[in-house]
Amino acid sequence: MPHLVVMQGDGIGPEITDATLQVLKRADTLLSLGLSFAHLSLGLASLRVNGTTLPDGVIEAARRADGIIIGPISHNDYPPAAQGGINPSGALRMRLDLYANIRPARSRAGFPPRCGVPVDLVIVRENTEGFYADRSMFQGIGEFMPTPDLALSVRKITREGSTRIAEEAFRIAATRPRKKVTVVHKGNVLHVTEGLFLACTRAVAARHPQIACEERIVDAMAALLVRDASQFDVIVTTNMFGDILSDEASEIAGSLGLAASINAGSAHCMAQAQHGSAPELAGKDAANPASLIGSAAMLLDWLGARRGDAKLAQAGALIERALDDTIANPATRTADLGGTLGTKAFAAAVAARLGAM
Repeated sequence: MPHLVVMQGDGIGPEITDATLQVLKRADTLLSLGLSFAHLSLGLASLRVNGTTLPDGVIEAARRADGIIIGPISHNDYPPAAQGGINPSGALRMRLDLYANIRPARSRAGFPPRCGVPVDLVIVRENTEGFYADRSMFQGIGEFMPTPDLALSVRKITREGSTRIAEEAFRIAATRPRKKVTVVHKGNVLHVTEGLFLACTRAVAARHPQIACEERIVDAMAALLVRDASQFDVIVTTNMFGDILSDEASEIAGSLGLAASINAGSAHCMAQAQHGSAPELAGKDAANPASLIGSAAMLLDWLGARRGDAKLAQAGALIERALDDTIANPATRTADLGGTLGTKAFAAAVAARLGAM
């Protein structure tokens, strides 16, 4: 019986997590998945009550769970970590070693891509090192100011981190029809760190000769996505480059509001919408929950593969199909996609579509 920990997050988080649970519970009823849910508080709601955005016990509860669902986080609004403002998303990624951020960008029927050509690619982003200041030091953070007029940032690239994210990208590519990996880097400028990343990805490519592999410099890659994203299949890159390119690819495919993602490791997986917390929409029943619903579908698929459970994988696929059908119909879209439905009504439409399948 899969046990999922649910954390609503900030801004629109409570609304889109409730919408996601509505769809998951419908799938659970239809397919007898045996899902159970535990709700934990974090973020600004927890800060007001507990004095910290990441209360004691959250990490261990997540570690014991079969899967995790987390709503968007308003970490830019948090106080310093010393005053309780810990970024729960980053902490969970690091403490549970969720090293692979997997972000599909796929065009939807009836909702045209922004650059004219259909898109179906996956960005595999390293998640635990790189330029992110909270992931580059054993103690302290990777940004510091020796003088008031000098700011420095440390970038961490390791052989282990580069090799395992490349292996994940090639594993995903092997499951897809085109079987192609594009390695994105800035090795023409960052000779040492990107040189290590490239050496690792090339070694992994040599172990997978059945997968086509190419390399692209990151700035050229940003332009190529706009020109013709359909030429790409699986893209693997370091943390910050992946964060930027995945937002670009998702917008090109149709909308960041449709962009699902999971943070996966060898033992744990966390579903998380690719977009932010949109506090200006909070409490208005106006947020599009498709990204988190799609992320939950990815989590079920991950669990199904890990457990050898065909029903969980089937549930993930059915939720994806229900999302496709709901988005394809202009009458059942949310306002950001040109429709009229609110958060709750859209979730109800997806759940109803599930029941009709």
